[in-house]
Amino acid sequence: MSKYAGKGLPSFRIKQINTALFDRAITSWADITTLPKDLRVLLEIQVPFASFICVALLQSNDKTTKKALLQASDGAEIETVLMKNSRGHWSICVSCQVGCAMNCSFCATGKMGLTRNLIADEIIDQYRFWNANIGKDEIITNIVFMGMGEPMANYVEVKKSLQALLKYTEIGITKIVVSTVGVLPRLNILLDDMDWPPVRLAVSLHSVDQEGRLSFMPTTTPTFLADLKTWAKAYLEKFGNRNHHLTFEYLLMKGVNDSLTDAKKLAKYVKSIGRVKVNVMAYNNTGVFDAPSADRVDEFCEILRSSDVDVTRRRSMGSDIYAACGQLANTKK
Repeated sequence: MSKYAGKGLPSFRIKQINTALFDRAITSWADITTLPKDLRVLLEIQVPFASFICVALLQSNDKTTKKALLQASDGAEIETVLMKNSRGHWSICVSCQVGCAMNCSFCATGKMGLTRNLIADEIIDQYRFWNANIGKDEIITNIVFMGMGEPMANYVEVKKSLQALLKYTEIGITKIVVSTVGVLPRLNILLDDMDWPPVRLAVSLHSVDQEGRLSFMPTTTPTFLADLKTWAKAYLEKFGNRNHHLTFEYLLMKGVNDSLTDAKKLAKYVKSIGRVKVNVMAYNNTGVFDAPSADRVDEFCEILRSSDVDVTRRRSMGSDIYAACGQLANTKK
């Protein structure tokens, strides 16, 4: 990883180090027996084996979700989440920034403001942390960049972390999802970036009404919905296939964007683009809005299905430990 490249080591040594760092059986520099002893001693003195220390670790009541509060050497703290997925394996939700500058009103992270970007090693070390804290017969099969921060606002370091995760783990490109509020200048760069791994993308849409979206997502540009449609068509033209779709995330907030009229408008917008999947979820409490009833969520999804929209209803996990979507905010309690 990047912090070892500046140590004057030959490329084969860096490859040995990076391979070892993704081996959960290796817990210190001393364990990397492919390296000479003097180098192991030097690394032990000069380079921390991990970017973070764990300050707090919480587990949900149903034991399907864990949340860790991790502290970097400069005192900056982030949260990362481990979730049991539908196949009985683990998915992790990683952060890419300390805080977030997007200021979405439904998101607890957005209320923190932005402290700094994470470097690629700090993103990767969230995977390494969880990989060392699951059972020896358990595996992490999915990674979502849906934690603290906006990935497109930390484009270079997120790209580096994706490249390393794909190279040194068994997790494939369709098992990694990068979520964004829709930073279109960066998304347009991505279309022609030959180094950007073709992982799946999820755009936090949440409304197809321009003024409505602007009211709770202040980074919404004046022509956002039209520009997003143009970008999405170009994205699908380049990357879309049977196993690679684009996802729109839609967070339902009671009385804000959950009407049946909203559902019909969303269906029309999605159908005008092409192969787009809609991921519907109910708002998780951050003290601003209310969640709609389960019946309303069902009705909303049914309208989408009746319009032949590929829709899934995403279940909330870890809300009792404030680990669900939108709730990460470095809570120490």
